Amino acid sequence: MKETFVAESRRLDDYPHRLSIPTRWKDNDVYGHVNNVEYYSFFDTVINTYLIREGGLDIHAGPVIGLCVNSSCQFTAPLAFPEVVEAGLAVDRIGSSSVTYAIGLFGDGGREPAATGHFVHVFVDRGSRRPTTIPEAIRSALEALHQGEEAA
Repeated sequence: MKETFVAESRRLDDYPHRLSIPTRWKDNDVYGHVNNVEYYSFFDTVINTYLIREGGLDIHAGPVIGLCVNSSCQFTAPLAFPEVVEAGLAVDRIGSSSVTYAIGLFGDGGREPAATGHFVHVFVDRGSRRPTTIPEAIRSALEALHQGEEAA
């Protein structure tokens, strides 16, 4: 069994997948930094980009979709436009129908994360919205990022 990393102790190199996400002018709030709600958008972007590109997830017509059932974010440093966010993605837990991701967001040249988070997807049948087994292509892509424990 692999030991799960504590998200706050992870550096960018600890995440097996990374995606550069430019901030936009509208991401900044009146305090001059990226508003907290945008961090969740960065989480969604790194996860779903990976699932589409590497796992073949068809967000428009596929029989299976992933629904977020739990997420959290710990903020440790501000981000601000025009920084490019480097989003790191790992998988901590894979179940039969669910996956728990670990995400780190790093500012320009940042060695320490500006934010860390977790995000839980449950894969469901598009029509019934009932949990279903993670499709093999998606499971294979998730296993390539897996750093945690296998679910029971």
